[in-house]
Amino acid sequence: MPVINRIAEFEPEMRAWRRHLHAHPELSLDLPETAAFVAARLREIGVDEIHTGIAQTGIVALIRGAQEGPVIGLRADMDALPIEEETGAPYASTRPGLMHACGHDGHTAILLGAARYLAETRNFAGSVALIFQPAEETVGGGRIMCEEGMMDRFGISRVFALHNAPEIPFGRIHLRPGAFTAATDEFRITIRGKGGHAAYPHTAIDPVPAMLQAGQALQAIPARRVDPMVPVVVSLTVLSAGEANNVIPAKGLLAGTVRTYDEALRRRIADDVRRIAEASAAAHGCTAEVAYEFGYPPSVNDADEAAFAARVAAQVVGAERVDAECPASMGGEDFSYMLRERPGAMVLLGTGPGAFCHHPAFDYNDDASPIGASWFARLVETALPMAS
Repeated sequence: MPVINRIAEFEPEMRAWRRHLHAHPELSLDLPETAAFVAARLREIGVDEIHTGIAQTGIVALIRGAQEGPVIGLRADMDALPIEEETGAPYASTRPGLMHACGHDGHTAILLGAARYLAETRNFAGSVALIFQPAEETVGGGRIMCEEGMMDRFGISRVFALHNAPEIPFGRIHLRPGAFTAATDEFRITIRGKGGHAAYPHTAIDPVPAMLQAGQALQAIPARRVDPMVPVVVSLTVLSAGEANNVIPAKGLLAGTVRTYDEALRRRIADDVRRIAEASAAAHGCTAEVAYEFGYPPSVNDADEAAFAARVAAQVVGAERVDAECPASMGGEDFSYMLRERPGAMVLLGTGPGAFCHHPAFDYNDDASPIGASWFARLVETALPMAS
């Protein structure tokens, strides 16, 4: 079963919605124009309820099917990024320093397209909760929506999402059961010594040797502290100390990120980072201050829901274009918070070729919108079948 004919008919409208959003990007939780645009389209579509102001500018809209039944949640993120656009597109960002460089404009258009079809047909037994989420790129709007009680408030029993993927050939759908994206933790280590003249190092306490020792030990964590069969990334991305060639600095900074799929392991690595920083500093007569932030948790697809999502994907794009056991990603995704509260799955929708997400030349491929909207719609109709 290919793209739904009715959805293909209003593809030009999805394209127009997406390009309007692309031209008017907003950041984080502060999405007043984006939320107003989405709410206006939902009113035109004729959904049954629109609830705004969740996680500041998030929206949950409800569509009731022809018969009673459970509630399935479909999620799209809406926020942009602080990047100067370089696409040169006629619908490029009108706001300097801001752009939709991750395709959230496309995700929003896809969910609006699915909403239009589902509101017209209502060929399902239950309800659909359309989740339009802010701040995926920053503070975790998905987390905030869950903390505000979204799942219980709307009775959501299972939840699904998609993300565009320019690195995947167009029209393919990839997913996997279990860990799908990684935890996104960050650390900042300040090592303090005593500044002085570089010609007289014995009068100072140089933090640089301690920084170098700590940096080498930190990047050895995956190789020497973790089972080699377990995926872990420790990336040291900031190493900063001093400004003059003849001055020993008083302090230095190391910072980076840790990516894992295992909750117990991410806690253990946090302890390792603190221990390495403090021991390296002490060995050189310095002190260390460690700020460790646990970011988004891993996104874990429920095995049964991932299998279900793959079956539905096969209906839309064909079984030969579905990879149900794709590699996990070390990227992060705050849909993880929704998957912690309810069983569900996220898939990747191939939109390639093109610039990778978060690149200033990135532009979402509008041709993929009918595929994504059809997948969302078929999920609902298959998960909530009508009684004969």
